[in-house]
Amino acid sequence: MPRYCDVSLPVPLDTSFTYALPTTLEHRVQPGCRVIVPFGVRKLTGVVLACHDQPQPREVRDVLRLVDEEPALPPELLKLGLWIAEYYCAPPGETLRGMLPLAADVRSGKIVALTPSGEEAARQMSILAEAEDSVARILRALAARPLTEQSLKKKFPEAVRIVHSLERKGLVAVERVERLRDPLRGRSGRLMVEKDNSGKPPEKLSRAEKQLLVFLEQNPGSHDLATLEQRLKGCSRAARRLAKSGAVRLWRAVVEEQVMAPTAESKPALNAEQQTALEAIRESMRSGRFHTFLLHGVTGSGKTEVYLNAIEATLEMGQGALLLVPEIALTPAMAGQFYARFGQAVAILHSAFSDVERADQWRRIRQGKARVVVGTRSGVFAPVENLGLIVVDEEHDQSYKQEETPRYNGRDVAIVRAQAAGATVVLGSATPGLESRYNAERGKYALLELKERIEKRPLPQVELIDLRLEFLETRKQTLFSRRLAEAVEARLAAGEQVMILLNRRGFSSFVACRSCGERIECRNCSVTLTYHRREQRLLCHYCDYAEPVPNVCPKCGSEYIYFLGSGSEKVEETLHQHFPRARIARLDRDTVRGRRQFETILSGFREGSYDILVGTQMIAKGHDIPNVTLVGVVSADVGLGLPDFRAAERTFQLLTQVAGRAGRGDLPGQVLIQTINPEHYAIRFAAAQDYQGFYEKELNFRRLMHYPPFTALANVIVRSEKLEDALKLSGLLGEYLKNPPENVRVLGPAAAPVMKLKAEYRFQFLIKAWSRRVLGELLRGARRFAEEQDWPATALVVDVDPLSLM
Repeated sequence: MPRYCDVSLPVPLDTSFTYALPTTLEHRVQPGCRVIVPFGVRKLTGVVLACHDQPQPREVRDVLRLVDEEPALPPELLKLGLWIAEYYCAPPGETLRGMLPLAADVRSGKIVALTPSGEEAARQMSILAEAEDSVARILRALAARPLTEQSLKKKFPEAVRIVHSLERKGLVAVERVERLRDPLRGRSGRLMVEKDNSGKPPEKLSRAEKQLLVFLEQNPGSHDLATLEQRLKGCSRAARRLAKSGAVRLWRAVVEEQVMAPTAESKPALNAEQQTALEAIRESMRSGRFHTFLLHGVTGSGKTEVYLNAIEATLEMGQGALLLVPEIALTPAMAGQFYARFGQAVAILHSAFSDVERADQWRRIRQGKARVVVGTRSGVFAPVENLGLIVVDEEHDQSYKQEETPRYNGRDVAIVRAQAAGATVVLGSATPGLESRYNAERGKYALLELKERIEKRPLPQVELIDLRLEFLETRKQTLFSRRLAEAVEARLAAGEQVMILLNRRGFSSFVACRSCGERIECRNCSVTLTYHRREQRLLCHYCDYAEPVPNVCPKCGSEYIYFLGSGSEKVEETLHQHFPRARIARLDRDTVRGRRQFETILSGFREGSYDILVGTQMIAKGHDIPNVTLVGVVSADVGLGLPDFRAAERTFQLLTQVAGRAGRGDLPGQVLIQTINPEHYAIRFAAAQDYQGFYEKELNFRRLMHYPPFTALANVIVRSEKLEDALKLSGLLGEYLKNPPENVRVLGPAAAPVMKLKAEYRFQFLIKAWSRRVLGELLRGARRFAEEQDWPATALVVDVDPLSLM
């Protein structure tokens, strides 16, 4: 019988930790289960990697609590998590924690208690009755009993600062704890109770506790506590106390959501191209072998209907399906279509849900009640049983790449997961990523093409407007050219709808002084603050630092403050001035704080409550609104000049995607793109809607400059809150990387494009390698070097296959 278990903890270390299993847990703990264990002065929740009875060279501490009776991570997901940690050079514990949306099960906190020195100080304070400051009152409160930091904060607003100070002086000890959350405090699902033999009931039992134990002994199984309360008065309170001792177990049963039943409407007939693509996917699923398809279809070509039919075929074969979408914004629209087709078999997973909602959806999937999962990036870890198909919609989208540890790409992880399961993968996009298209060209993926829109609708007519000529002719610097303003007016007069894109938030890009030229920058980042007029504040879009708009220049005291640049908020106001009778809505990160606000704005636009929708890239993806006949791009040049080799690709993709929102109904569409760079190949090819031309041009550039897909790439960042430390550490790493292996190029160290970010100075190395294996070995060596040199745990950041170099 195993006496020990190896546990992976959410700490920035690459090792696991061995703990002893108490006798009561030896039979119950399995790999993939979560356990609560002591770690220094803290208590952490980790994932069990293995159970064994190998003798330990020194005494090990005991596991404190088992969180899951059955593995939270099945073997295939546990294996996938360890692969992610290896490939993306991330600590395994942090990777596994990120795979589980079950934070609601465990409650973290701090318990504050007096040390002997603190007890003496508290006695002195009680003698000095006049000592009535916050420090004295906190010491007196702790003299009665240890308290949680949360309860201290409720009584004393400055508790966190004071406790930190008392801890430094040795007057209090702070214990960081994790414990199972009280299920009685939950708001979702029915509270269930059953007998639990893992603990013993208290010696003294109340009448209600005795009655509850006798009932559970005579009636094995689980019972609804609310129903039981009607029969045994006081049993809810009794169950809480008995659960703490382990005599009974409490949990919440998931309440099934009331979703629409599958509709009886006839499914749209597939055209020849759609049918060909579907048959190829079906044949792959019937073979039971891993296969990857790249479904390249122009905007409006009916890719979603191919997905729906492929998932339907998957369910008929008795297998499960997973659909990934890049943004929370796309999930409601996509989920609505799937609910209509598959009803209760659908589960939704994304970060806009609360912890409890995500956990409920995850358990529905784990229990096999939902065989179709629609989710964003982290949905790739959904515990779908007998997985047969994974669809990655808009596979090119940057949102699939996580920008914090572990820095994985959801699209690539989906392919690895499908390979292990022998499943089929469909990568869909109107503008596939260059790497994906190159893999199809080499035969690694099978290419499926949808070259026409459904019902043979024409693609929109795209026209470029040269803003340089516009200025020469009008001598005015305006947001809207005469051509765009006239086109908007004509569409409004015809009762049609318009979309206007400017991929920049706020009202003005930055604020400057006319006298001395000073630009107001973020105190935490080396970027200028953006002016948001509605909130009357300057805001950093990286760290969310904000400050009021100054009346005078903070450097020279001049009153001549002026605002430069434009954002989506300014576009909205200018449209109101030009078209006062138009009903205008704005869709960006400032107007949308959650999924429900997004749904409200977009459904209002779809139902005709608004005439014009203004927004950032959020309006460019996946929306099918038949009455939109005009799309205007205020500036196609936003992002084109960034110091990033993917800047042209992202610009081409954004322009092509937003152009695809026009003309999706019976009326033809038109797209007007304003630019000061009409000769740039990304803008020219986007206007011509010529993906193949752009692909060949960009691929040649990547080949000449040795960028992906011709090399494997990693971005290594050294960071510190002190500039001198960041310089020193980057110099040391530069010495370590001075003689790289053959066919590896190391560029740097150099200051990152945004040198200071969230109060940390950053220097970066760009590493290109012709072999992924060699690159992985070099990166792991760099992490070992940093660990041997006792670098701070967060000083080194490794980003494998980066999508942004900013």
